[in-house]
Amino acid sequence: MQFKPVPVPPDDLEGVEPILAAVPTVAGAVDDCCAHLLEESRLETRTEAETWLTFLRALEVVTEESAGYRRRSTDEPVETALDPTVLGQSFRERVYGVDSIVGIVEQADGPLIAEDVLDRVRAESDAGIHESRAGRFETDTLEWIHRLLKWAVILNLVNQTGSETRYDAPSDVR
Repeated sequence: MQFKPVPVPPDDLEGVEPILAAVPTVAGAVDDCCAHLLEESRLETRTEAETWLTFLRALEVVTEESAGYRRRSTDEPVETALDPTVLGQSFRERVYGVDSIVGIVEQADGPLIAEDVLDRVRAESDAGIHESRAGRFETDTLEWIHRLLKWAVILNLVNQTGSETRYDAPSDVR
């Protein structure tokens, strides 16, 4: 199963810690997990909280049970649960579009900007999809690609280079 919601990335992985820490360790410990996240973290809207919970599920650090959400690892500190190598693997496998986008960056001859990645995604996919929702699709998709690329940087899947926002494969991938 792949997940599509991707929250606005923090500056670094440490920015995820307070959000993950706000997720209960026991499912059902709070009546409303989204409201709890709003009270206990920097998140401001219910939509943000829902997006974060879904994203954290995709990264496999939060699980959803019949009683509600809970952190998967309750016997270790939050910082330990946020291992970028483990999270990067889950991100690439379980978040829709990440494997393709990281693959595009890895196969490029040099650094790419997000617009270059979008052009290559467009070339790989069905043109009919783009024509039917042209303007909004372009804007929404470019924002989504920006988010995916920034998360890929945070999780060490790609590097951000240069004075412009350019993305390149880590040296050990080339």
